[in-house]
Amino acid sequence: MKLVRYNNFEPNYPSSFSGLLDKFFNDSLNGNVQKFSPSVDVSEDENAYELELAIPGVKKEDFKIDLLDGKLTISGERKQKETKEGKNYHTVQTQYGSFSRSFFLPEDVSHESIEAKYEDGILKVVLPKSEKKVLKSSIQVK
Repeated sequence: MKLVRYNNFEPNYPSSFSGLLDKFFNDSLNGNVQKFSPSVDVSEDENAYELELAIPGVKKEDFKIDLLDGKLTISGERKQKETKEGKNYHTVQTQYGSFSRSFFLPEDVSHESIEAKYEDGILKVVLPKSEKKVLKSSIQVK
């Protein structure tokens, strides 16, 4: 069993000096660029693979889905709502900004039949499997 020092602070406060340096340089190099990574569920059945990304509040026109050399990249941006005067927020936990998620696809995906659908804040990408090629054959001896 490995003992790990418990960090009772928020994840914003690293528990080690190395973590503190990583946070310092990552925050200073990224500047004010806001990014987030939407949650993804990946499932498979006998006919297809499915990706479900939880991205509420984005219009379907704001998604960009690219496939290049077996790598599927889903990107877009969730824009922050304009604040109204007289309205004070006590907590804002919703993440805003640009996002990009990439997935390397298995060889059995039929690239021509990939479909994407956005409904109720969930982007669902269906990756149909191609028909399995039979690699077994009988050879007659002459």
